[in-house]
Amino acid sequence: MTDRIHRFDALDNFRDYGDYDTAAGRRIARGRLFRSAHQARVSDADLERLGALGIGTIVDLRRPGERRDQPSKRPLGWAGQVLDSDLGPDGEAPHIRFLRTADLTVDAGRTFMTGIYRALPFEPAHLDLFARYFRALGEGEGAVLIHCTAGKDRTGTLAALTHHLLGVHRDDLIADYLLTNTAVDLEGMAPKVARQLEKVTGRPAAHDAVVAFLGVEPVYLETAIAEIEARYGSIDAYLEQALGVDARLRDRIGERLSA
Repeated sequence: MTDRIHRFDALDNFRDYGDYDTAAGRRIARGRLFRSAHQARVSDADLERLGALGIGTIVDLRRPGERRDQPSKRPLGWAGQVLDSDLGPDGEAPHIRFLRTADLTVDAGRTFMTGIYRALPFEPAHLDLFARYFRALGEGEGAVLIHCTAGKDRTGTLAALTHHLLGVHRDDLIADYLLTNTAVDLEGMAPKVARQLEKVTGRPAAHDAVVAFLGVEPVYLETAIAEIEARYGSIDAYLEQALGVDARLRDRIGERLSA
């Protein structure tokens, strides 16, 4: 699994989420599906590496304010398409508000994150972007890169939906989601993040709470899936009814991404 992780100077959580076997006896091609954190701090060397990956579509899942605060950098001469959305609220991101105002404990963080995942698949901006992303998978050219700020929650949910659509086994789907905990140095990042939080809030943040908040847990994604199934009956029904992924588009995506 760790060979999926691409190391950059200043681009976190960059991974290939293709190269899995599917229920149809196919295998998803490597080098067609990428996921990451934001690209606001990338180095020139990072941009050169990104430019060599053949990315034709970038899906930026961040809110408008996040995009303004941390504008993306693109490889020199890159001529692909960027999909983003201005739908939904343009205020302070919920995770920033939580970190600024809530008790920073493991239990509080877990409760907050499960609430985020319960609503995430149904937010207007996500419905818009998820639908456009799947159309790009079936109709676009080149590889696709999906990202949000940390590349773990919004990005992880969309990657999991992609794996389900393509017939990836649930165990591989969950393992790919959890790879954030390997790709990101959670223990190394936590002290710096804790110091930043204390400056902002005036309150100390427990190390284990910060580590938990920076990573992912199976229950988060499972919460999103359970809520999708509760509202639509199945993930397949959600993909078709909420995102417009009909049988024809599913077939095109499967054909285009097969090794």
